[in-house]
Amino acid sequence: MKKIIHLFMGDPKKMFTPFNIVSGIILAMGFTIIVMRLIYGIGAVTNLDQDTPWGLWIGFDVLCGVALAAGGYSIAATTHLFGLHKYEPLVRPAILTGFLGYVLVVIGLVLDLGQPWRMPFVMLFPRGVTSVLFEVGMCVTAYTTVQLLEFIPAFWEWLGLEKVRQFWTKMTIWLSAIGVVLSTLHQSSLGSLFLMAPTKLHPLWYSNYLPVYFFVSSIIAGLSMVIVESSVSHRLFSYRLSPGAHFDLDELTLGLGKAAAAVLYVYFFIKLIGLAEGGHWNLLNTTYGYIFIAEMIGCIFLPCMFYVYGVRTENAGLVRIVGLWTVLGIMFNRFNVSMVALNWQLTPHYYPSWMEITLSASLVILGIWVFRWIVNRLPIMSNEMPVVGTNTFKALWAQAKAR
Repeated sequence: MKKIIHLFMGDPKKMFTPFNIVSGIILAMGFTIIVMRLIYGIGAVTNLDQDTPWGLWIGFDVLCGVALAAGGYSIAATTHLFGLHKYEPLVRPAILTGFLGYVLVVIGLVLDLGQPWRMPFVMLFPRGVTSVLFEVGMCVTAYTTVQLLEFIPAFWEWLGLEKVRQFWTKMTIWLSAIGVVLSTLHQSSLGSLFLMAPTKLHPLWYSNYLPVYFFVSSIIAGLSMVIVESSVSHRLFSYRLSPGAHFDLDELTLGLGKAAAAVLYVYFFIKLIGLAEGGHWNLLNTTYGYIFIAEMIGCIFLPCMFYVYGVRTENAGLVRIVGLWTVLGIMFNRFNVSMVALNWQLTPHYYPSWMEITLSASLVILGIWVFRWIVNRLPIMSNEMPVVGTNTFKALWAQAKAR
């Protein structure tokens, strides 16, 4: 029985680390806030009101979460559709990160809705099928399912069902194609939501190209997130790699950095075109204009240049730092669009409460915990890795049945 507990829960002696203790406290606080929100309503734990119905839970948990989870479709398309199979070792961690990201997005969205129990009605009794929200909801649901299906082969390996795994692996290319289509739809549609608020969104951020901005920036966020995630996970979980796993992580990082630099270059000039079309140059010399310039220069132009420099000098460490910088830059853009520039004329302006911040932090920590739990048990870090859990799982199952 102890072996079964160890298999699923890990070594109890290693559970009480400083990170686990601090993150466990934050998780407990987050769970308490969830209970308060469900009992007393959303107004009891947030600073939202009728004028500002969208806040941190939409800006961070949904908009940032969906963008940063785009690494799943980005790396899957790179490997399975474009044939760059050298990136295969990064596929499973990226898909797992993306899947968990979308699950946490759904949790955050459920907590932000006034009547979350009515969410299934959208699928069962569709009325406004031309609504952007309907399209986003359907695509997010479908894409979360697709990512689960892409992740399942690792589960079959863990169970030792090799024939089932081989059959499921044959579906990978089709699932990748479907994932790209669905991601293109809902990533851009998130930007389309703000097209309906021309009088509420600051002119410097409002543009007819908002759907394009959101889609292109999701590719940047996905590539940069894979750079960051692969660096951290291969450092922390290097013991999960098989001895036969041969790949140069620095080379893969440089390749992703080159792609991210190219997309950042395109994104920068698309944003300039939108600014020129709007003709709001005079607004640059305002407080909001300074924020916009900081976003353009500090979060797009400079990361692009440093990506190029890191790739040219083959400095993988610099590329990883720029990857984190770019991830924070995309988050800064999402915060600007959803909170800073939205309802910019209202006084007083919206600021998230400490409970909103705590709950968002607890969702991030929950994702880290689940990611760590899965990586320590399933063959995630490399497709060349032997099925580490199979014999153990079968032996423990046989022991449990015998007892």
